[in-house]
Amino acid sequence: MEEEVVIVGAGIGGLATAVALKRVGIKAVVLERAAELRAIGAALTLFPNAWLALDALGIADKLTPLYAPIENGFVTDVKTKSTQQFMLFAPSKRGGPRPVNRKILLQALADELPPSTIRFSSKLNSIESQVEDGHRISVLGLEDGAIIKAKVVIGCDGVHSMIARRLKLRPPVHSGRSAARGLSVYPEGHRLGRTVQQFVDVSKRAAFVPLNDNEIYWFFVCKTPTKGEDIGSDPKLIQKEVTEKWARDFPMSYLEVVQQSDLSTLSWAPLVFRYPWDIVLGNLNATNITVVGDAMHPTTPDLGQGGCMALEDAVVLGRHMGNSIGPDGKLRLEDVGQALRKYVRERRWRTAWIIAASFLSGWIQQDGSGWWMKFLRDVFYKTILTKLMNIAYYDCGRLPNKMGTSK
Repeated sequence: MEEEVVIVGAGIGGLATAVALKRVGIKAVVLERAAELRAIGAALTLFPNAWLALDALGIADKLTPLYAPIENGFVTDVKTKSTQQFMLFAPSKRGGPRPVNRKILLQALADELPPSTIRFSSKLNSIESQVEDGHRISVLGLEDGAIIKAKVVIGCDGVHSMIARRLKLRPPVHSGRSAARGLSVYPEGHRLGRTVQQFVDVSKRAAFVPLNDNEIYWFFVCKTPTKGEDIGSDPKLIQKEVTEKWARDFPMSYLEVVQQSDLSTLSWAPLVFRYPWDIVLGNLNATNITVVGDAMHPTTPDLGQGGCMALEDAVVLGRHMGNSIGPDGKLRLEDVGQALRKYVRERRWRTAWIIAASFLSGWIQQDGSGWWMKFLRDVFYKTILTKLMNIAYYDCGRLPNKMGTSK
């Protein structure tokens, strides 16, 4: 098989990239190793920068009626029981963040694509390069024996990306922390309002965020347990460890949310990130290959920007790739390399800065119990957090709509 563009991975970055390319007139296929769309992580918070990207992709209006913005939150010190309020956005700017069910977001993106775009159960085994008619193309080998020749390959295959390894990017590193996540469902309503409730303790941080009247997203972050305490992927064990061990001293309001979890949504995973200097100095593209989302810039979730950056990537890449289309509607291979270089140039420094800011945010909020760390955390929630969240007002630009919105 021969394809213009092959996207590896049908997560947020992969589906958003396919939508962006469709809107500029480029057909892509998406290879997904799973048998269906995966929504590991249960939910995520999308900040104004993500909604601007979704608007450029043409699907923001499908999601905004489902999820109301959250304007503020409360953080409680588990030891002292003191609580303070913090603002999540400046009222004069574009509105606040909206927590979104990850599965609903993925389905909204997938619905914008022709039915044949996503090829499930397609696991990539190998990628090689060859030259045809003076242009470099990629030859992809799949687990089922299929061979695909692609003019362009875009790696959206997560933190352990095969495409990133092909580009010789250094692998992500372990942050020393791990996170449990889940979604709690209340058929008759939870009656807990629309604010973020966050709880901090020495080396522990947790929160719950209402998505709507019936669903609450929660997470728990702590230093990664020793190897002998690894809880794997058993949802019942994850729930038990959080409620009866790691967060047993946390307020009952939080523990009750965890106990109400839909077990099918629970996950436990280490938090990894790529060093910012690996983004700044690393090779993020080749002649016809690049990476998007976690494949490029895995980051800790402390500023909630992982999914937001992936959506930004998709719009920026689509905008530059749109300039590589010839009068016949096909990609001009001689222009693809320049388009990928411009994309990487636009994304490199912003994503490196967000990785650094997220790591700093996590360190301040979770590490240390001395008086100076408590003082720093107090200052952080009152002043620094608001400044850091200015990154969430970034506008990644618009897409030229060459194909309309039809499927």
